[in-house]
Amino acid sequence: MNHRNPMNVELTVDLDNSADLSAPSLDAFQRWIAAALQDHRSEAEVSIRIVGCAESQALNLQYRGKDKPTNVLSFPTDFPSGLEIPLLGDLVICQPLVEQEAAEQRKLVSAHWAHLTIHGTLHLLGYDHIDDAEADIMESLETKILTTMGYPPPYEPSNGDEDSL
Repeated sequence: MNHRNPMNVELTVDLDNSADLSAPSLDAFQRWIAAALQDHRSEAEVSIRIVGCAESQALNLQYRGKDKPTNVLSFPTDFPSGLEIPLLGDLVICQPLVEQEAAEQRKLVSAHWAHLTIHGTLHLLGYDHIDDAEADIMESLETKILTTMGYPPPYEPSNGDEDSL
């Protein structure tokens, strides 16, 4: 599925057909990615793959050396400097973990989808949380983006009720 919005963000979402998975709408992903990109670029191409735990674990082992599934993996493009191409990169989101973590953290499922999509997009833009200073910057930006969109702060638990965003 492809979708382009007025911000010139091309989005492709691929759902692993071998698992019983579901995902938010293209419009929801589009809003979340556009919000993350708003102050950074006006044109981007992003691909999202929604996977189950087995594929997430295999990719996490292959690319990060961690033998367990993870909620979101980000694969930024690596072009030579000076090359102006809108391809930002790929996100791989593990749907079962999104739902499990939302329940464990007493967060809205849709808010957690939004948070992980924005979090992954910020990684594609070069943000990281390896040290405390980087983590503070990234978490502050995530909180600003999400609360501006009407979601609760992502690092505070909510009441667990489903929302309509």
